Amino acid sequence: MNLDLIHSLCISVALMLIIDGIIPFINPMTFRRTLLQMASMKDHQLRVIGLFSMMFGVVLLYWIN
Repeated sequence: MNLDLIHSLCISVALMLIIDGIIPFINPMTFRRTLLQMASMKDHQLRVIGLFSMMFGVVLLYWIN
């Protein structure tokens, strides 16, 4: 693999971890409540949320590049 690609992947994972940790750090009660609400959702609802999230990521990536 190209070293630039590995470096970019490592940076992407690090940024994802930082962003994922912001909400539980700032407001853990809301984060906990949100997780409990998500746990009670049906599989179809979670799949739709995941699909829209992926589509938004692809559009954002396309727009950036």
